[in-house]
Amino acid sequence: MSRERGPVLKKARTYGIEPQYLGVNKKSKRHPAQSRRKKSEYGVQLTEKQKVRFTYGLSETQFRNLFEKASKRAGGAGENLLIMLESRLDNVVFRMGFAATRREARQLVNHGHFQVNGKKADIPSMELKAGDVVSVKARSQASPKFSELKDMIITTPAWIDLNLDKFEGKITRLPAREDIDLPIEEHYIVEFYSR
Repeated sequence: MSRERGPVLKKARTYGIEPQYLGVNKKSKRHPAQSRRKKSEYGVQLTEKQKVRFTYGLSETQFRNLFEKASKRAGGAGENLLIMLESRLDNVVFRMGFAATRREARQLVNHGHFQVNGKKADIPSMELKAGDVVSVKARSQASPKFSELKDMIITTPAWIDLNLDKFEGKITRLPAREDIDLPIEEHYIVEFYSR
């Protein structure tokens, strides 16, 4: 398996990501390793690509295929890639607050707890569009995992309209680049794949 399954904090420190962006509310007690060597241009591009791959939990093949799709669409390939990553079902479930991390969201989707527009959806990579409604299945709503969400205050991005009473959220519009709060410089990813 080419998906990253190692220690989250260690990888987050390697890629320079705050663990909170990944949904992990912990701090690493280790000091970052001091590297005196300057990274090459290739090294910077590779690190940026790996950082985005790790953040969204994709394999190398999935990520490359998604980049190729993004480059065929109108507009900038890097921006399209980030919008497509944000529009994935597992990421939307994470952004709605139904899961603490993207890994957990992926698992919940795989286990069939969600519906999209009233139909069963158990494919994490499913790309959602504006107007799609993601809801928790009626049978799953009674489980402790989801019933405890009723008392929580969940902040969602501007492009998602959440209704916790019905356990559903509507995508009002596709996310724009300014809606993506992750510290990503997507032009390095475009440069990496353009080599």
